[in-house]
Amino acid sequence: MHREGHVGAALLAYAPVGFIVFVVGFEGAAMAGAVGAGLLAMVPDYDQHVPGITHRGLTHTVWFAALVGLGLGLAGVAIGSNDGTLTAIGLGVFGLLVGTVTILSHIAADALTPMGVEPYAPVRDDHYSYDVARAANPIANYGLLALGIAASGVALVVGNALTNM
Repeated sequence: MHREGHVGAALLAYAPVGFIVFVVGFEGAAMAGAVGAGLLAMVPDYDQHVPGITHRGLTHTVWFAALVGLGLGLAGVAIGSNDGTLTAIGLGVFGLLVGTVTILSHIAADALTPMGVEPYAPVRDDHYSYDVARAANPIANYGLLALGIAASGVALVVGNALTNM
């Protein structure tokens, strides 16, 4: 998929997380997480700019998703540490979720293409390709973007309605 499709997939995957964070009273964090997901959506494709790294290789695995999630989780702990243990843990878990969910959404979106992905490499060589659309298909990319925006919008509207009851 291209940028639009990956941003849409990230927003779609993040919407349930954002909804829960919003409903429990952290509206600003929920919004920041959506922005973060959108910004992280293309990180796995940076492999195309690093010599010696295969496209859709290491950066398109669950291991990389866990690494990004762990990195953001540790950043969250560091940011929240001045405000107490509970805040540090909360921000750590939130960072872990945003990072991991976003990278997994990228992998899932690439699995929709004929090229597919090997998300468990090098441990397992399972290959996933649902061959729904080519990566450059504008209908698939913009459709996924619209779906992600719609899911985020629904999460926001429903979350707001529930918190204002």
